[in-house]
Amino acid sequence: MADLVATEADRAAVAELLGRPPRAAFRVAARDEAGAPVVIENAPLLDDGTPMPTRFWLVGPRARVLVGRLEAAGGVDRAEAEIGLDELAKLHARHAAERDAGLPADHEGPRPFGGVGGTRRGVKCLHAHYAAHLAGMDDAVGRWVAAQLAASDEAGEAR
Repeated sequence: MADLVATEADRAAVAELLGRPPRAAFRVAARDEAGAPVVIENAPLLDDGTPMPTRFWLVGPRARVLVGRLEAAGGVDRAEAEIGLDELAKLHARHAAERDAGLPADHEGPRPFGGVGGTRRGVKCLHAHYAAHLAGMDDAVGRWVAAQLAASDEAGEAR
């Protein structure tokens, strides 16, 4: 796991995008063409020790809207059906292992749960998968989302 250090400018930008100050260490994992944060990578624990299952968080406003439209059009069920539960289980296990590797060695409290976005089975949130994909993680659902968004954009539907 990369060092989760954000600049003051990134902290301010992410606070504005979230509508509140971030509650955990993070780094910007993906930016848009102008350099603004689109994805952040969160520490596995919030500052108060609360588990944070969402490792990659989609914070870019345009990306959030486009993925939200895809979800509203039945994208979660479609992605799950097309990718399959066996592949998703492997993806969640790999994601959880990578996230949990960032826990302090001496941590004895509650731990994050589940895989991508805290999911235990199937697809819960396309936003978290797409964020992982944009951050460079091998995520079949994130790739599926990217393909759907590209197809929609080509058809003029993403605007």
